[in-house]
Amino acid sequence: MQAIRDLVLRRFPGRTIVSCARLGDDEQRDDATTKGSGYGVPVRVVMRDAAGREEAVVFHTARADDFGHDRRADRAAQMLLAFDTYGLVPRHVPALDVGVITRGGELRSLADADETYLLTGWQPGELYAQDLRRIAATGATARDHQRLDALADYLAQLHHRDGARTALYTRAVRDLIGSGEGVFGMIDGYARDVPGASAVRLRRLEESCAAWRWRLRGREPRAARIHGDFHPFNILFTGDAELALLDASRGAIGEAADDVTALAINFVFFALDTPGAWHRGLGPLWHRLWSRYALTTNDHELLEVAAPWLAWRALVIANPRWYPNLSTDGRDRLLTWIERALDAPRLEPRSADEVAR
Repeated sequence: MQAIRDLVLRRFPGRTIVSCARLGDDEQRDDATTKGSGYGVPVRVVMRDAAGREEAVVFHTARADDFGHDRRADRAAQMLLAFDTYGLVPRHVPALDVGVITRGGELRSLADADETYLLTGWQPGELYAQDLRRIAATGATARDHQRLDALADYLAQLHHRDGARTALYTRAVRDLIGSGEGVFGMIDGYARDVPGASAVRLRRLEESCAAWRWRLRGREPRAARIHGDFHPFNILFTGDAELALLDASRGAIGEAADDVTALAINFVFFALDTPGAWHRGLGPLWHRLWSRYALTTNDHELLEVAAPWLAWRALVIANPRWYPNLSTDGRDRLLTWIERALDAPRLEPRSADEVAR
């Protein structure tokens, strides 16, 4: 921790350190929506200036795993990409610094590098995941519908298309299917004996997703600015409908369906093992997201390309490495749903009603 304190004081001279603590509150939960693993454990540093004002920053590292981060170069690329792209996403926390951790544990330049680090701003707020847990338990309120509209409208504004960068769409599709964080990596991360996710089933899902690489050829003009990891654990609400974002990913250019499905599938997920949750509010919010986004963007192609992005997110949720408390029945319903979605010409939002019953 002392090295982190020294780094912050070098970056913000004249300040004093108030506290330095690891973040990871979700690890204290024990329900079906609890995240069982992540890409690192960030540290929040609170500092005070001479006038007594306090502000906070967050120190990030990346740890080795089997999802495309097993090489040191992978982890370095993750940090450098974050530093380069956080500023491209409106309302995202700023990236303040990027550097390396030496073998001696010091934080400094690349000359004696071992691992990289990233320093970002701190944004207080309420994780949207907490909203979904509450809605699953007690139902949606008027404010929940207001927040859903804010999320849909934000995505509609974010997804600006840039026809000059269509080659990046091809890469986004390739990364979706074949990268360590994509479909191939997620499937490789399944144990051999996961109930409801046999090797035969996963192979068929992988083959279906790979076929979509060719179905998406010709869609390159859809290349758009994206967040790249737009799920409820990266969304903070700072007011009734004011939001801030964390951890943009995948270069900030790709397919709009990446962001929409990353958010949407969580309405299904948070309802899977909670009887009645879909009808209490998560179902209406799912349908409202698709209709509001379509109305705002006039994107009639979205449902034609959404299936592989939805499948990728479902493979994450269904993997016990990430969500160890999901029931076998919930996993089976989730995978059955995406099997059908991958075979269909377009995603039908009403198909989720049976899955999350």
